[in-house]
Amino acid sequence: MSAADTATTSEPDRPSDREPDVDPGTDPLPAPLTVDQAATLWEVEPGYLNSASYGPPPRPAWTALQEALEQWRHARTSWEGWATAVDTSRVLFAELVGVDASHVATGVSVSQLLAPAAAAVPDGATVLVPDVEFTSNVFPWAVHAGRGVTVRSAPADRLADAITEDVDVVACSAVQSATGQVTDLAAVSAAARAVGALTVVDSTQATGWLPLDPDAADLLVCGAYKWLCSPRGTAFLVHHPTLADRHPAFADRLLPLAAGWFAGADVHDSYYGLPLRLAQDARRFDISPAWHSWVGTAPALRVLADVGPVAIGRHDVALANEFLAGLDRPPSDSAIVSVPADPAAVARLTAAGVRFGMRAGQVRVAFHLYTTSQDVELAVRALRG
Repeated sequence: MSAADTATTSEPDRPSDREPDVDPGTDPLPAPLTVDQAATLWEVEPGYLNSASYGPPPRPAWTALQEALEQWRHARTSWEGWATAVDTSRVLFAELVGVDASHVATGVSVSQLLAPAAAAVPDGATVLVPDVEFTSNVFPWAVHAGRGVTVRSAPADRLADAITEDVDVVACSAVQSATGQVTDLAAVSAAARAVGALTVVDSTQATGWLPLDPDAADLLVCGAYKWLCSPRGTAFLVHHPTLADRHPAFADRLLPLAAGWFAGADVHDSYYGLPLRLAQDARRFDISPAWHSWVGTAPALRVLADVGPVAIGRHDVALANEFLAGLDRPPSDSAIVSVPADPAAVARLTAAGVRFGMRAGQVRVAFHLYTTSQDVELAVRALRG
């Protein structure tokens, strides 16, 4: 028998004994952490108010990622230890949102995780979205227009009122990216259930600082690179435990369309060939992971979980309201704030070293664990001129 024949008929490789030197999901910090303790783990230069675009990493995440990259660079280890960061992250995300980890699937982005759900809605379905919804929760539904799927919109602050008997899916963000508006998920969920509609919630701009009721969404999806301070390329999808009971026809059509070896019942026994042997829980929707992104995600989630979204949210919203008060504006309930600003004010912000976003013609600023009152003061001074 040739070497090639031996390679194709032997048992799949099992994890190597040469694991990475660092556990990507642990750190030596005490738990729980206070906001002040956690803030010392970031090395963010003053003036960063753009967490709604991306969240910089805490030191344990940065360190774990650099060590893994060095291992990769020098080929010091096998990959299996990096992949353990996926399940560590799954457990920590489940802790943050208050669900069992068996209901959490992992992926790379919101739109990728929503694609199987959009494919599972029936021909001719009607999907309702807010009029300013980020397109990762719009386009996956809209691409099915060829089979009669209709996407229509309503004002974000009147979404619950727009849920009528003909609506099959309500897809909305827990917090709007453009404006920072916090959705009344209790009202939206109640209205959707009253007409039998599937509720899909994007928590990308919320999870990490805003506690959410895990019962409010049939599907909850979240990208981790913003408020969860993780590398780009990690995301989560929560399947409500009663999804199949609430929406049996949809659940029957909901297939793991990107299933591969990492969705297998036993990952390391799913490398080759038939039969189909997928995990029986939400993990069957996992896709093959970008190892190093997950190595950086697990420690970031550990820090956030050790502080908790209630404490983080209290800190973030207080800074947002400090900013608004400095501009003589009424308080908000969000960590994201959008304010009008003329070109001169925008130029002053930039010259002062403030990093911010421009969305829907307004200056968008966002406040997180590592933000300080000095950052707020810098931005207010620049805007007031």
